[in-house]
Amino acid sequence: MAAPLKQTWTVKNHLFLMQKHLKRIGQLCHEVQKSSWGNEESVRNVKFDVGNRPIEISTGQFARFADGSAVAKQGDTSVLVTAVCKTKSSPASFLPLTVDYRQKAASAGRIPTNFLRRELGASDKEILTSRLIDRSLRPLFPAGFNYETQIICNLMAVDGDHDPEVLSINAASAALALSDIPFNGPVGAVRIGYVDHEIVINHIYIILLFDQPLQPWLLMMEGHADNFGHDLFKEAIKTGVKEIDTIIIKLKELRESLGKPKRDVEYKLAPPEEIFTTIERLTNTELTAILQDASHDKFSRDNAVRDLKSSTIKQLIVLFPDKEKDKELLYEPYDLYVKKLFRKLILQTDLHLYNIKYLGCDGRSLTQLRPISCDINMFSPLHGSALFQRGQTQVMCTVTLDSLDSAAKVDTMSQIIGGIFMLHYEFPPYATNEISKAGLTSRRELGHGALAEKGLRSIIPDTYPFTIRLTSEVLESNGSSSMASICGGSLALMDAGVPVKQAAAGVALGLVSSGNTEEDFKYKILTDILGIEDYMGDMDFKIAGTRTGITALQADVKLPGIPINVVMEAIEQSTDAKNEILDIMDNKISEPRKEQKKSFPVIETYTVSLTKRSKFIGVGGLNLKKLTSETGVRVTSIDETNFQLFAHNQQSMNEAKEMIEQFLTEERAPELEYGAIYTGKITEIKNYGVMVQLHPKLEPMLLHNMQLDIRKIDHPSALGLKVGDEIQVKYFARDPHSGQIRLSRKVLQSPLAKASFLNVKKG
Repeated sequence: MAAPLKQTWTVKNHLFLMQKHLKRIGQLCHEVQKSSWGNEESVRNVKFDVGNRPIEISTGQFARFADGSAVAKQGDTSVLVTAVCKTKSSPASFLPLTVDYRQKAASAGRIPTNFLRRELGASDKEILTSRLIDRSLRPLFPAGFNYETQIICNLMAVDGDHDPEVLSINAASAALALSDIPFNGPVGAVRIGYVDHEIVINHIYIILLFDQPLQPWLLMMEGHADNFGHDLFKEAIKTGVKEIDTIIIKLKELRESLGKPKRDVEYKLAPPEEIFTTIERLTNTELTAILQDASHDKFSRDNAVRDLKSSTIKQLIVLFPDKEKDKELLYEPYDLYVKKLFRKLILQTDLHLYNIKYLGCDGRSLTQLRPISCDINMFSPLHGSALFQRGQTQVMCTVTLDSLDSAAKVDTMSQIIGGIFMLHYEFPPYATNEISKAGLTSRRELGHGALAEKGLRSIIPDTYPFTIRLTSEVLESNGSSSMASICGGSLALMDAGVPVKQAAAGVALGLVSSGNTEEDFKYKILTDILGIEDYMGDMDFKIAGTRTGITALQADVKLPGIPINVVMEAIEQSTDAKNEILDIMDNKISEPRKEQKKSFPVIETYTVSLTKRSKFIGVGGLNLKKLTSETGVRVTSIDETNFQLFAHNQQSMNEAKEMIEQFLTEERAPELEYGAIYTGKITEIKNYGVMVQLHPKLEPMLLHNMQLDIRKIDHPSALGLKVGDEIQVKYFARDPHSGQIRLSRKVLQSPLAKASFLNVKKG
């Protein structure tokens, strides 16, 4: 049992506590300060250690108008989280929960570098973190609670050593637990890593829910690793459970001592039992046949269920005439019954005999994969391409190689994962036969792309001379398109000749369960789930990796948590499926392409001596600009004498090297001196003057009639000038306004010019 809460009043807003109380692991330190609003208690703290690092969660000092607020602090990193809920329910049939995570430049002592010098739209990292927090909290709101709720996470300060994302989850859990908003939490979050052959609190997200102190239930899990072994991964989960125990227990104590009473709300009522029973009587036989008909595909099954829905609604209106004006109220009971029947069909066998074969709605056993086909080198001009088909999910992946200058630029504030490898995921509306606005990247696309990138990042070589951009476009979707992107991406990388460490594949697993405690929790784990199985089920567990380990994972649970043993079993079940997928992929291509394609880019190092560096670069970089514009080759300086040349193909490289040789062998044009006198040759006679060439490396320059002679002339022929004549002129550089070169012969005819004639400089 935790020690009793110790309360102390502060003197002049300074708090004095014995240091030994702060260092005791598991000791709850309840600190109370005088409020600036009066004599009410304001600031409360709870401190505990996780991974031998202290965490402090406080409330009552900031954002006191919010329904709930909390500040989580670890080291010098602090996150303020607020929770606000409307008092009137929403007409939506789902929980309208919004989570916004923002990282302010001021938290790191920086000023935004954009034109307005202020925070603009959310960055990719902020969106991904918002999704992470949302998935951790959403399952814990009560069923039927449809009040609009907003969670805002504001990064107040960051030290670069402590993770603000994990702090945000814990602070959001505390804010909801302390508020009067109905919430079945709290939850706790930690990062787990494996460094120097030791499991440390650092790397993989694990969020657990405690209903009882000795019953940990997993709520959400996300992470990536470098071929992390399955046994090590299980051990990491167990380590995370022990660390999260401390967080959950202390947050519960904080809630019990400081939390507000939960408000009374109106929950969305369940459909009348009479209507639900009637729907079951009218549709059970036909709906069962539809769901068990393995000949159906995605659209035919959906259409059959929809047609049955229309006919059933018509019958219900006849049986319940009072519902005719509000027939939309009959749609929800029908949808709920479809879900109930679907789950019942999966759980219809003896749930203790998990090896009993059950055929899914497409005729597969629980561990059987959908039919898989793949192809590579779809378009020869591309550096690498692959088409991956799994059931009715089809993904086209392409690989583009470019110079290192094209690598993703790391945002110093959001710490977006950048470098030589990036994956961009696209989910166009036609993938599900829909119409919507195309072009903008949705939060869902961003999240799926980030997961697929994590799944492939660890197989990318540590050193590679090119930037790799992998695009994954979903052409058809019926479940698990992000895992198909990993499979297709691995094939495309090998088709491009990228020396990947191993091939990678991914698979999604689902869950259908019943029961609320570990003793009566019955379940079935489904391998390679369809879209309908994801929608009707309780879990979407995506696992990616190689034959030797895990590279990325993401577990989203719709229930208020699932037992840890279910997660362990799902990991084992995914291993066999992943290896089966890799076998199919190996039949198409088992190692990176050895022979380079004609479109393969070329990188070479070119050495230029210091004496010729100026000729190579040109005045103001003119030669390099000309080289890039005419050949497409980009030049990057390595050091004073070595330059890296990047060309999109060998032909462009050869053309660029020829141009460079011309730059280095050409005699450099002389630089004219202001006020100097030169002897040039007339190359052309014009009505308004003559063209004079002062040096073979220089273009002819105009000598205007006004500057030809001290006398006014209308045409150069009045002076007897002709092409080929030599003429002396004085050079006055370019006109600062027009930019034209200024020459004059007239000034040499003045008495002052004749006196200095002995100083004539010939070009």
